[in-house]
Order: sequence, then structure tokens, then C-alpha cells
Amino acid sequence: MTPPPRDSAIVKLLAVALLAVAVALVYTVVQLRQQARGVIAADPRPVVINDKLGADEQATIEVFRRTATSVVHITSIVARRDRMSLDVTEIPQGTGSGFVWDTAGHVVTNAHVIAGADRAQVTLDDGTTYAAKVVGQEVNKDLAVLKIDAPPSKLRAIAVGRSANLQVGQKVLAIGNPFGLDHSLTSGVISGVEREIKSTSGRTIFGVIQTDASINPGNSGGPLLDGGGNLIGINTAIYSPSGANAGIGFAVPVDTINAIVPELIGHGKVKRPGLGINIWPNKYNQRDLAGAVIRDVIPGGPAEAAGLVGFRTTGDGRLVLGDIIVGMAGQDIRDVNDLYKVLDNHRVGDSIDVVVRREQERRTVKITLIDVSGK
Repeated sequence: MTPPPRDSAIVKLLAVALLAVAVALVYTVVQLRQQARGVIAADPRPVVINDKLGADEQATIEVFRRTATSVVHITSIVARRDRMSLDVTEIPQGTGSGFVWDTAGHVVTNAHVIAGADRAQVTLDDGTTYAAKVVGQEVNKDLAVLKIDAPPSKLRAIAVGRSANLQVGQKVLAIGNPFGLDHSLTSGVISGVEREIKSTSGRTIFGVIQTDASINPGNSGGPLLDGGGNLIGINTAIYSPSGANAGIGFAVPVDTINAIVPELIGHGKVKRPGLGINIWPNKYNQRDLAGAVIRDVIPGGPAEAAGLVGFRTTGDGRLVLGDIIVGMAGQDIRDVNDLYKVLDNHRVGDSIDVVVRREQERRTVKITLIDVSGK
């Protein structure tokens, strides 16, 4: 029997190869068309499990777990009387955040969170709610202390850090209740230090921390934490025309909190050092005078004893200036803010040198600071 020609076998092999190539091309075209119009997955998609969290993620999770139990939700309540029935109804005025200061039931928040409220409620991490009474407020620093009667076993005091050594770029975390959403965590960095903002009283708060961590309505009064979960500030304000976060938030530093809160707990108020004078506010200083213009002196106070005088008006209506403070405790005083900044660094009973100018004459007097918290 004669074997088939060799050329015929080669032709068959080529035909098989061409067929395989054609099948592959058809399959590729079909796949591309399916991808173009989307493939419907009739069965559940395979699950990819990522159980290898990064070290930074693990640290953040641990800080939140450890600190969230110290953060509380605060609801301020006002009483409203119906004009027709004269019935009194209590309604929520607003909400904010706060944190547990000690196991005796003291809670720290912003003064503006409870401003104008008749009473407040504090909700703990476990959902239990307690009536709160106001222990004390320092509106000049936007701080307030509340007290709840909760079992010490339910209260976890927040860890307190320092703010004097904070650096721009340092990681921070904020926990609070923005828009009523409890225990929300945001993170960011310190964007600036030694900022100045106005409190609701109009006084300047110095040494404020600026951060890009998202702070929204409801976050007020919540803690700003460092990477280790230590308190470094209390979230106080945002800079935003719309009232929502715009990447700039402010927090009162913890060193200020740690100095004021014990006084509020012990005395219900802060002993505020002063000279025994009333100052002409910057906005009324139309002569653009350098220094803090004394409006008047408090009778019997140390400024009067040192011979300082305020301005007076003559019979024909002319304003005659008295003393203008241009220096204090070795610092130049250019305006009222400079004066308050120096006073913030001193205590009642301290004796300081005060440099005043009256007309063209300058002189230095020594004044012992008194408590003007009731003024």
C-alpha cells in the first residue's frame, strides 16, 4: 500500500493550526464585546479578604477603641411656654460633644454648646443618658464643665497630653458627634499652632491649634487627640462660610483646659487676673492709638492706688485721654489683645511692671493683679 504524500500531511497540520487560531480570535472578540457591554454576575462575586492592616491603620483603630468610651453626646434643652395654653414644653436646642474628665462624673465641653440652655443631657458610650448640671463656665475660653450622677464604673476618664510642644504636620484624630452621628472619627494633621480666634464673649483665645481634620457642627466640645490617643485640645470652631467643614478647624489647647477645668470644678469660675481698670475696646479706638487705652479705673483697685487715670470729657465735649498702657511685664502692648495675652500668662497676686503713657510722658508702675472674674 502506497503511503500518503508528505505534502498532504503538512497541509492538514497547517489547516488544524489555522482553525485553532481562528477559534482563539473568535473567543477573544467575544470576550472583548462582553467586557464592553458589562458582564452580569449571576452568582455572588468572590470575596477578597484583607486581613493585613497597616501599622498606622491598626494604631488608629486602637486609639478609637480606647478613647471613644470617653466621648459623650450632649443635648442642650430649653423650656418654651405655649402662648395659648401656657403649658411649658422642653425641646432640644442643639447637640454637641464632650469628654469624661474624671470618674466623679465631670464632663468637659464648649461653653457655646450649652449657651442659653435651661438644662442638658449627657449620653455615654453605652447609650445611657443622664441629666447634667452646669458646674462652671469660662466663656472667654469657650469651656464648660458639666456634672452627671453616673456610676464610676461607667466612666472612663480621657488621657490628658500636652499642647506646648505640638508641631505642624503632627497627626491628630478628632472624635465627636457631627450632625448627630455618634462617635465619628476623622483624622488629619496639625496645620498651625499659636492661632487666635474670638470667643463668644468677644475675648481672644490665644494659642489655638489649627487642624485639617474634619470638624463639623456637632463636633464642638469633642476631643482632639494626638497619635497616641492623648487629649491635646477641644474642638471649638470651624472656618467656613457654609457652616460645614472646609479643611480649617480650631481647638483650644489642652494646657489651657488643664489649667481652667480644675478651677471650674473647685470654684465654679476662673479667677481672672486684672489691673482694676476698664479698657477702651479696639473697635472704639478711632484715633488708632498704640497701646491699651484706659477708659476708667475701678475705685479702690490697684490701678487707682498706682495713680492711673482714665479719660475724661470736658465741659465743651472734648475728650481728654488719661493713661495708655504701652508695656506690661516686659512685653510691648500695642492693643487690647496684647494686654489680655500678658494677663493670660499670670495669676491673681502676681506683681508686674506696667508702662503707661500720658500725653508725652512715660512712667512705670508696679501693680499687684486682683481677681476681676466678677467684673
